[in-house]
Amino acid sequence: MASVGYARVSTAGQRLDVQLEKLEQFGCDPIFREKESGSRASRAELKECLRYVRKGDVLAITRLDRLARSTLDLHQILGQLQKDEVGFVVLDQSIDTTTSHGRFLFSILAAMAEFELDLRRERQAEGIAKARANGIKLGRPGALSGDQVLELRAKRQSGSPVSELMAKFSVSRSTVYSMLSQAHQCTL
Repeated sequence: MASVGYARVSTAGQRLDVQLEKLEQFGCDPIFREKESGSRASRAELKECLRYVRKGDVLAITRLDRLARSTLDLHQILGQLQKDEVGFVVLDQSIDTTTSHGRFLFSILAAMAEFELDLRRERQAEGIAKARANGIKLGRPGALSGDQVLELRAKRQSGSPVSELMAKFSVSRSTVYSMLSQAHQCTL
């Protein structure tokens, strides 16, 4: 019987150190590590970890939200582990799904993790709506200012080749064509 660990953080700027230390103290070897959002069900290291575990092994994580944010994903993973007769332990939350108490606690915490994710999404959507209502333009700034777009279109109408426009405005071919296309759509 092997203890297999899985550690995950959401962004490249975050560190796995604390999780790795806890998993090593639990006796995990190997430990699969990943820097991916927990809301993504298709994570390469998680898939590899789930392929690696065998009957009698124990998969350990430090917190439930390190495995997934969706109750459905968590239950699917747990279902697969149970089918493969692999134990599941969440160290910081004292969950051991080989017991009925552990499975019950797992279900409650899985629902809470999904609830937190839903709340965060709602707050984000509200913030975006408020910013738009206040006239704040979201997203990446345009490659060219409004005056530059007008100049680009005028130069093209006077016969300037696309390659010359690309060099003058330091933009890609697709940006030039996009700016020209938008002008065409406005005149329709």
